[in-house]
Amino acid sequence: MSAALKVTAESGIFDEQLHDLKTRFEAMMPELETVVRDPALGVEGYIVVWNTGISVGGPMERSGKGGTRITQNVTLDEIKMLARTMALKNAAAGLPLGGSKSGLRADPAAPDFEKKYRRFVKLCAPFLRENGGPFGGFGFDIGGRPEHALWACDELKSTSCFTGKPVSMGGTDYDREGIAGLGVAVAGRAMMDIHGVDVASSTFAIQGMGAMGAAVFRYFSETGARLQALADPKYGGTWMLRTAPGTALKEALTRQDVDAVIKLLPQEADKISDDCEAVLYVDADILYPCAVQNVLTETNSVKVMARFVCEGANGPCTEEARTKLYERGIHLVPDFIANAGGVIAAFVELTSKGSNKAEEAKAMTRQKVEANVRELYELVERHHCEPQQAGLYMALSKVLVVT
Repeated sequence: MSAALKVTAESGIFDEQLHDLKTRFEAMMPELETVVRDPALGVEGYIVVWNTGISVGGPMERSGKGGTRITQNVTLDEIKMLARTMALKNAAAGLPLGGSKSGLRADPAAPDFEKKYRRFVKLCAPFLRENGGPFGGFGFDIGGRPEHALWACDELKSTSCFTGKPVSMGGTDYDREGIAGLGVAVAGRAMMDIHGVDVASSTFAIQGMGAMGAAVFRYFSETGARLQALADPKYGGTWMLRTAPGTALKEALTRQDVDAVIKLLPQEADKISDDCEAVLYVDADILYPCAVQNVLTETNSVKVMARFVCEGANGPCTEEARTKLYERGIHLVPDFIANAGGVIAAFVELTSKGSNKAEEAKAMTRQKVEANVRELYELVERHHCEPQQAGLYMALSKVLVVT
């Protein structure tokens, strides 16, 4: 058989295997799907857990993990979708851990929020892993704030119920340490290195300078790469840097000191648009979309000028956009491969007996994310498939080891 025919045959087998895995995954049902309510306090919350079979034999046997989303409009369907994504993310990261997500329908800024939050965690307590259930515990997601860890641990008299806690409480403090963003920065660097690009002399652009984007900026800058452009509504739109950010601006961006950034940006950058979409189309080596989902679509992805895209937000590219980018020769790392740092840190926090869990989580994030990106592109090269398909194959083949 010629080399070309061998590649075609192998690709056909890969496509068949991936199709079978997708079909089996779609047929899976959540292992826990529950609504908790206290009508008197106006509390409504959700817990969903998927795929705990993958954790059998591991340190968190028969449990799943993910963060806690808090918005006024969160729904059970949204939490089901997010928990399902966490099952993929955890498996792709190589963790023996099912996927889970919890959610609370509430306004974190409301005067009575603490009372509602404390009641929510109390209602969820019977489902916690430490109490014999499959729910690995609470954590940070949209709407999360540092004090939530303190409230949950105080209310439940446990430090095992919440991940992302301060180091002083035996946690990794992964939000402040930016461990999720560290993983995304490592993924971007690994992807560029695989394709022979000198990261130290490269430029990058970030959409969304919240916790994720600020951490990506912090860690990717350490490679020597230069921030070319950034965008965030709290900074007034899209800005193009004239040179590498000065020390004061760099520190302000990393700390998310809004007032300081707003003061310093005009001194070092030019505003090119009042909206945050323009940053997606700047001429930089790598683009990090770290804001919200579906910002790159089939329609606007044709305007992307970066050679590389590394997803920091959850689903910033639609499936059609990922295909268009691939067809144009733009390399990509999908979100569930790139931004696994948060759950890796959560896993370390819940299972390690070490004295410095934050540094242990960073080391594990660097090792696992880089290895996974290299495995991803080995599959892409071997089967001539899109990175999204290679990533799905990696994740689903682990999810479905136990059926």
